[in-house]
Amino acid sequence: MAKKKQKWYVVWSGTEPGVYSTWAECKQRIHGIAGAKYKSYDSLAEAEAAYAAGYQAPMRKIGDEVRVSNQRLTPEQLSEFPEIDPRSIAVDAACSGNPGKMEYRCVYVFGDPSMPDIFHFGPIMGTNNVAEFLAIVHALAMLKQRGDSQTVVYSDSRNAMLWVRQKKCKTTLPHTPQFAQAHDMIARAEKWLNENTVTNRVVKWETKRWGQIPADFGRKQH
Repeated sequence: MAKKKQKWYVVWSGTEPGVYSTWAECKQRIHGIAGAKYKSYDSLAEAEAAYAAGYQAPMRKIGDEVRVSNQRLTPEQLSEFPEIDPRSIAVDAACSGNPGKMEYRCVYVFGDPSMPDIFHFGPIMGTNNVAEFLAIVHALAMLKQRGDSQTVVYSDSRNAMLWVRQKKCKTTLPHTPQFAQAHDMIARAEKWLNENTVTNRVVKWETKRWGQIPADFGRKQH
């Protein structure tokens, strides 16, 4: 097995700017810092030169975006995008059919992929859009319960984000016994949205730039 290549991390804007030899050291200095600026490099010399030169936003070509969008990047790779909030979680859904068995989960954006999910619900009968909506509301309710108004929630579903803003799940899922549990959860989610003020930002995950969302189930969705 090939030895993992050493990476070096530059923090331009964080609790303690500098050059660090591990992702853990870098993460410690950017966690919870809005607008933190940081990036990884393959050599110490390159990292030191970049630190001395000052921060410059990374540029990507269209071809790079196509390749990136088809894979899930590691936390170290995601660290190259300082626009991704270091204090963040991600939600995603999967559904085997439309409608079909749906499920959703939540993970830390910069968490180790081997870590347990923050939460994982399902499967029950529903649709992917419904699961995406419920996942966002579940995350917001969890953060509210914890008294956490700063953590950012990432989702790759524009529809679900719109429904959350409108406080209404505009699904066409039939009101039949088969989907009773899903409709019960939708009603409770809408009730929560109407009774609570959302303070956490819900942000669109940019798949073309950042790869698959960290909460992705790793299987094709229909």
